[in-house]
Amino acid sequence: MGKLVSTIFVTLDGVYQGPGGPQEDTRGGFEHGGWSFVYGDEGFGEFIGEVFERPSAFLLGRRTYDIFAGYWPKVTDPANRVAAQLNTLPKYVPSATLTDPSWSGTTVLGGDLAKEVSALKESTDGEIQVHGSGALVRSLLSLDLLDTVHLATFPVVLGSGLRLFPEGSVPTRFRHTGGRVTPAGVSIQTYDAAGRPEYGSYELPENA
Repeated sequence: MGKLVSTIFVTLDGVYQGPGGPQEDTRGGFEHGGWSFVYGDEGFGEFIGEVFERPSAFLLGRRTYDIFAGYWPKVTDPANRVAAQLNTLPKYVPSATLTDPSWSGTTVLGGDLAKEVSALKESTDGEIQVHGSGALVRSLLSLDLLDTVHLATFPVVLGSGLRLFPEGSVPTRFRHTGGRVTPAGVSIQTYDAAGRPEYGSYELPENA
């Protein structure tokens, strides 16, 4: 049984859009692309290296897939662990419009997301990694299919852009399982999905 693990970068105000470059994702006139670049120190590189030691397969949203497919196949250095894993391991993309993917090892999931991903988890041993793909992450959480989130929060506020958890997100509780802060100040925290929130009150009893 595979474990579905998300690694996603967000700002302090929850924006996940366009972390890697100015032209990566300009939806909605987004002008802040590339906001994660200056924080890519050795400590952050160590985290990414650890993540890419563990995948058995990748599950990517369509936009992230297109960004990755336009970049990683061009990185042919066998010593680049990230490129080696992405270029050789199976990749799955939920999409109703992608019909002829050019990136080797890609399978399009064109049916019901819950059924397709559940079957993928059943047939895969180890980690099925989701990188970026904020809308897909939300869908997987709402279907109770995502097991773990590595949430990398960068010390920057942008004030605009697509938020990872906008108004209307499915209420979800998490259990913290580990974390670190890089020298540049990126807080990397790992959470396991733990069902729906629990509630209580700090109000004093009426007879107190």
